[in-house]
Amino acid sequence: QMQLVESGGGLVQAGGSLRLSCAASGGTFSRYVMGWFRQAPGKEREFVAAIRRSGAGTYYAVSVKGRFTISRDNAKNTVYLQMNSLKSEDTAVYYCAAAESTYGGSASQYDYWGQGTQVTVSS
Repeated sequence: QMQLVESGGGLVQAGGSLRLSCAASGGTFSRYVMGWFRQAPGKEREFVAAIRRSGAGTYYAVSVKGRFTISRDNAKNTVYLQMNSLKSEDTAVYYCAAAESTYGGSASQYDYWGQGTQVTVSS
């Protein structure tokens, strides 16, 4: 059973940066596709970014492409989300997720989820 714990959220001014981390345990991390999703108040959970098992391929939502970067360190069982040029509309709870068999942007493709970390961007 994969367990995921996010960290790094907080309050930041518009235009600033944050780096989220997600530490995994309980499974062979390198066998999982990893993704980041977010959910703002009153909105559905939405895809942010995904990364292949090796880290060689990444995939982003249009709304964050060019501003956010997903990466992973398989030796440390950790996936990261570097968020630059933050906007007020990036305010949400950010979740990391692990998928055993697929690579994509649908929440239903992911098997394990963290508890989330709050990111608040003030304008």
